[in-house]
Amino acid sequence: MLLHSRSVRVTAWGVLAILFIGIFGLPLLMVFLSSIAGQWNGIFPTGLTLHHYVTAFHGATARHLQTSVITAAGASSLALVIGTWGALANRGRKRAVSRVVDGLFMIPIAVPSVSVGLGLLVAFSRPPVLLNGTAYIVLAAHTVIVVAFAYGTVSSGLARLSSDQELVAASLGARPGYVLWRVTLPLLRPQLIAAASLSFALSMGELGATIMLYPPGWVTLPVGIFALSDRGSVSEASALTVLLLAMTGAGLSLLSLARSRAPASH
Repeated sequence: MLLHSRSVRVTAWGVLAILFIGIFGLPLLMVFLSSIAGQWNGIFPTGLTLHHYVTAFHGATARHLQTSVITAAGASSLALVIGTWGALANRGRKRAVSRVVDGLFMIPIAVPSVSVGLGLLVAFSRPPVLLNGTAYIVLAAHTVIVVAFAYGTVSSGLARLSSDQELVAASLGARPGYVLWRVTLPLLRPQLIAAASLSFALSMGELGATIMLYPPGWVTLPVGIFALSDRGSVSEASALTVLLLAMTGAGLSLLSLARSRAPASH
C-alpha cells in the first residue's frame, strides 16, 4: 500500500467516508425518506407510509416498470449478441483495424445520449424504415447506447483468454462453429453474464434518448419518474427511484459476482 502509516490510512478512510456520505449517502437517504413520507413540512417527514410503493405496482407506474424491464431485457440481449459478434470478429485483427473497430463501437458513449436519440429520430421518421412512434425506436436507442459496454466487456475477456483449448479442439477435427459454441463461448461465460448485467442496468436508467423518442404507450420508469417530479409528485417519484435503484443494484451485483468468478487466463 502507498499509505503505510496507520494514522494516514485512518484519515484517508475518514475523508472517503465523509465524501461518500455527502455525495451519495445523504441524497439517497433523502430519496428514501421522501418515498415513505406522508407529509414533509418540517425537518423530518411525518405520516410515514408505504402507500407510494403500493401504488407503484398498480396502474400507470406498474406499466412503466414493466416497460423498463422489457426494454432493458431486449436491449441487453441485442447488445450482447452484437457486442459479442463484434468482439469475436475483431479478435486477432491487425492493430490498426482493431482500433478502428473499437472506435466505431465506442462512438455511442462518446456523444450525449440525446444526440443518439436525435440521430435515430431523424433516421427513422420516414420510409423505408419508419420506427418513429413505436416501441422499436426506444429499443433501438437503448441497444445503441449499451452495445459499447457489452462489446468492451467481451473484448476484455477475449484478450485474457488463452487459445490453447480452442487449438486443441480444432486439431482434433472440430469445426469452427463447434469450437465457438462448445469451447470459446463457455470460457467467456463470466464476461457474457457481466456484459448482459451491465447492459441491463444501464438500459434501466437511460433517460436522455428515451425522453426524445418514447411513444405515449411506451413510457419507461426514468421517464415516469421525470414526469412525476415535473408535476410535483415528489414522493411518488422517489418511490419509483428506489425501485429503479434496487433493480439496477441487483444487475450490478450479478456483474460483480460474474467478475469474481471469471477464470484466470493461462
